[in-house]
Amino acid sequence: MTTATSAAGTTVPDLYPTRGTGEVLTPRQDPVVRGAPDAPGPIAPADLGSFERDGFLAVDRLITEDEVAVYRDELNRLVGDPAIRADERSIVEPRSKEIRSVFEVHRISEVFARLVRDERVVGRARQILGSDVYVHQSRINVKPGFGASGFYWHSDFETWHAEDGLPRMRTVSVSIALTDNLDTNGGLMIMPGSHKTFLGCAGATPEDNYKKSLRMQDAGTPSDEALTSLASEHGIKLFTGRAGSATWFDCNCMHGSGDNITPFPRSNVFIVFNSVENTAVEPFAAPVRRPGFIGARDFTPVR
Repeated sequence: MTTATSAAGTTVPDLYPTRGTGEVLTPRQDPVVRGAPDAPGPIAPADLGSFERDGFLAVDRLITEDEVAVYRDELNRLVGDPAIRADERSIVEPRSKEIRSVFEVHRISEVFARLVRDERVVGRARQILGSDVYVHQSRINVKPGFGASGFYWHSDFETWHAEDGLPRMRTVSVSIALTDNLDTNGGLMIMPGSHKTFLGCAGATPEDNYKKSLRMQDAGTPSDEALTSLASEHGIKLFTGRAGSATWFDCNCMHGSGDNITPFPRSNVFIVFNSVENTAVEPFAAPVRRPGFIGARDFTPVR
C-alpha cells in the first residue's frame, strides 16, 4: 500500500489507489453520513437517509429570489472585472474565450463569503460530515449560451485524493443555481449510488496537470467501459431546478454535465466543504500539490 505524508510528518495510508497502470475498483472505506440522524440542523432525518443511499440531496428553494439577484449581480461583476479575468483563479473557455470558472470566490468576494457562512449552507455540511468544516474549494461556474463546454464524467474525490491529498471521503459539495437549470442547458448529471465504489483511474498525473484539467479533463478520466458499467448499474439522474435551488452531493459521486448550446445561460456557485478531521496531506498520486486556490491548505473552520 502506498502512503502520503501529513503536515505533522506522519505517514498516511492510501486507501484509494488511483493513477496506476490500470483502473481499480475499491469499495468505499468511509461512512457517507457522519452526523447522527437526530443531530440538529437544516436536513431532516429522512433526507439524510436518502443522501446516504443515493449520494445526493436536492433542495428546491435554498435561497430566495431576492438573494439570487444579489449573488447573480456579484457573479456578473466578477466575470466582467478585467482584473479578475487576468487573475490565475479565472479559467477561460478555449473556444469562446469567455470565463468558464472563477475559483476561491469566498476569498475574492465578501458577498460569496457570507453565503459560505450561511447556516442553510454550512449547517448542512456539518450535519453530513459530523464535524466542523472548512472550504476546500469554491468557485462560480459560468455556462453562457451558444456553446459553453461541459464537464466530463469524473469523481471529484479521485482528483482531490490524487492531486490535493485528501485522505478520506469526508467531503461534500453544494451547487447553488443562480440561473434556472433546465434539462437542455447543460445541467448536472449524477449516477445515484456510484459514491459507494471508488474508481481508481489509469495513467500517471503530469506535472501542472491542473492547468489543462480545469479546461478539459484528461488525467483522472474513467474509461468508456467503466462508465458504461457504472451507468448500467446505477442509472443517471439529471438535476433541474429554478434559480435558488441547490444540489448537495458526496465527493465520490460519478457526475458530469453536457455542453450548453441553448441561448439560456447556466450559472452556479459551487462550494466544497471538507471535515477539519480530514485535512489534506501530500498528494497520493501527483508529483506536486495543486495551488491553494484549487485545493486549500488553510484549514480554518467556517464560523
